[in-house]
Amino acid sequence: MLDMDIIDWGRTRYADAFAKQIERVELRKQGACPDALIFTEHFPVYTTGLRKGARENLVWTTEALTQKGIELVPTNRGGDITYHGPGQIVGYPILSLLEKRDLHAYLRDLEEVVIRTVAQFGLPGTRREGKTGIWIESRKICAIGVAVKSWVTYHGFALNVDPDMNHFSGIVPCGITDGTVTSMANELGFSIETAEVKASLAVEFQKLFLNSDEEYDSKKTRLAPRKTPDQH
Repeated sequence: MLDMDIIDWGRTRYADAFAKQIERVELRKQGACPDALIFTEHFPVYTTGLRKGARENLVWTTEALTQKGIELVPTNRGGDITYHGPGQIVGYPILSLLEKRDLHAYLRDLEEVVIRTVAQFGLPGTRREGKTGIWIESRKICAIGVAVKSWVTYHGFALNVDPDMNHFSGIVPCGITDGTVTSMANELGFSIETAEVKASLAVEFQKLFLNSDEEYDSKKTRLAPRKTPDQH
């Protein structure tokens, strides 16, 4: 069976996590480490993707962002503007796609991981035609934006478990004009621990990306030692 690391960085600043992703990408390109799924929760930040007009979907002023302690950071991922913050699980898969070289299939697989995960909590996550991410009816629960470098993936998905939903009011999230943003806590009607959701995500991710029909036990998921945000 192929090797895979499941790593939890804890809470990080977006820029620090981006730098660490690039380091991991370079190591993966060299074959110096296995594929990985990296978890983190960011300090509050709005990130703008490569889609034209992404910056125009910022609603709050820079002064308001400063008052609320929210950063604004441009990125090189696909997609529009989005929010990251505590209570939201961000997953950064660092995977080699050299054998398949199919970015669209990779995106569909990422969506499938999230769909299977939220289903374990009784939530009917679905795709929407012409859009990336996971939805519950017209409510977006997970944003996805990826990039590849020499067929090694980085960036990834952001699943709203129980974040401060008011922070989404400062943007037009992902440029959505025909729906809203939601969270697992909103849909379930009670708070939920991110650790429990991470465990499910790790299991479903390994099922799909290790190409095995074997049922994984979350207790078998190998967690690399947690690192603080300033460790590289």
